[in-house]
Amino acid sequence: MKVLFVASEAYPFIKTGGLGDVAYALPKALRKLGIDARVIMPKYSGIPSSFKSCMEDIAEFNVTVGWRNQYCGLQYLTYDDLPYYFVDNEYYYNRTEIYGCYDDGERFSYFSKAVLESIKHMGDFVPDIIHCNDWHSAVVPVLLKEHYSEDEKYSNIKSIFTIHNLKYQGVFSKEILGELLNLNEKYFNDEELKFYNDVSFMKGGIVFADAVTTVSNSYAKEIQTPFYGEGLDGLLRLKSETLHGIVNGIDYELYNPKVDKKIFYNYDVNNRDQKVKNKLKLQQTLNLAVNETIPMIGIVTRLVKQKGLDLIVDRLQELLSLPIQIVLLGNGDGYYEDIFQYYNSIYPSRISTNITYDESLAQQIYAASDMFLMPSLFEPCGIGQLIALRYGSIPIVHETGGLKDTIIPYNKYTGDGNGFSFENYSSEELLDTINRALDLYNDKIAWDKLVENAMLLNNSWENSAKNYMDLYNSL
Repeated sequence: MKVLFVASEAYPFIKTGGLGDVAYALPKALRKLGIDARVIMPKYSGIPSSFKSCMEDIAEFNVTVGWRNQYCGLQYLTYDDLPYYFVDNEYYYNRTEIYGCYDDGERFSYFSKAVLESIKHMGDFVPDIIHCNDWHSAVVPVLLKEHYSEDEKYSNIKSIFTIHNLKYQGVFSKEILGELLNLNEKYFNDEELKFYNDVSFMKGGIVFADAVTTVSNSYAKEIQTPFYGEGLDGLLRLKSETLHGIVNGIDYELYNPKVDKKIFYNYDVNNRDQKVKNKLKLQQTLNLAVNETIPMIGIVTRLVKQKGLDLIVDRLQELLSLPIQIVLLGNGDGYYEDIFQYYNSIYPSRISTNITYDESLAQQIYAASDMFLMPSLFEPCGIGQLIALRYGSIPIVHETGGLKDTIIPYNKYTGDGNGFSFENYSSEELLDTINRALDLYNDKIAWDKLVENAMLLNNSWENSAKNYMDLYNSL
């Protein structure tokens, strides 16, 4: 079976979030199952030159987007035994920004058309499945059925569309989209596709794809309700028979405390005493009080309301009165950046606020922290809690989406579980849950067993890749 995985970003070339991890780790896991999985993405100017210099030119052709007849170069590179294709066009992708440009609708319309045109130039690789991800490639299934389905090369190709975060839908005016993609009025008059005077890329993907997935079973159910549905809950209920929840995994070769070169001291489940050395070193590096017995709570996140920052801020003064340390890494909303920096200035030995994006520091926090705080308002899947488990940092989460599916609350009677969770989105419940975790931390035997439970879990892509393979076969 042949699968073309379409993504707007992918590790190790460009990564801004979880999609970048998935676009590398899932196709890699699929190839281990015997599937010829390949990735296609834009060739951004920000891709390191060490990769660009190794890219092989495959083809040159033109792609028509609206009135523009644009050049398209198709390039190829194999990384970690995984084939990548790159769509090369400097007009759209020679920019400092990956997202957030004034013409994003046009940029990713071009990318979607270029993906389909590129298939003509991939030799004997004609995909059985085109697997699209988030709004940036959501019109690929639309174009596949509207403009390519009668071409013999494309007639048997099926499409899958994965929703990584329903909140970001790619909404643009229907006049612009119709002109760019040469879609007829029937497309825009469809009741399922109407979005006031605008059209949602993501909505098109949901309607036209042969199957729709999202990144956890709980999130698949949640987005069919008005609270989580972002205006698309009715459509998703209508499509419920083709909507599947498959939880993400993480790459266990990439995230492995035994060999991770970014952390201070390597360790594994059989050598957990080395983990505390990471805490002592990080405390020293960040000018926190150096004390191996004080519990350290890590937070690695985008600083936006979705991530539950309002709950933390509501109780931050009380949290910092407890015998704990907090290490935060992330950037985003200036409101949250200012608050955390303010508390850092008042309690410099108790909280370290790092307003940046730093992969090495992120890994050091996972390795050093005793607990990992992730109280998201909603979370399609979440990668942070899975990395935390791998590194023996016990997650404290709000029971939503993928957090609910992956974190099993600790049971003090049986010793089972891998973390702590709270049901209602409330700062009071958050504080109570942190206090429960701190109580257990003081019981070193019970805590050590909980850390062992976390580190022995298998949250790799192995099982999820098998679920995707079953879905591909069903189509």
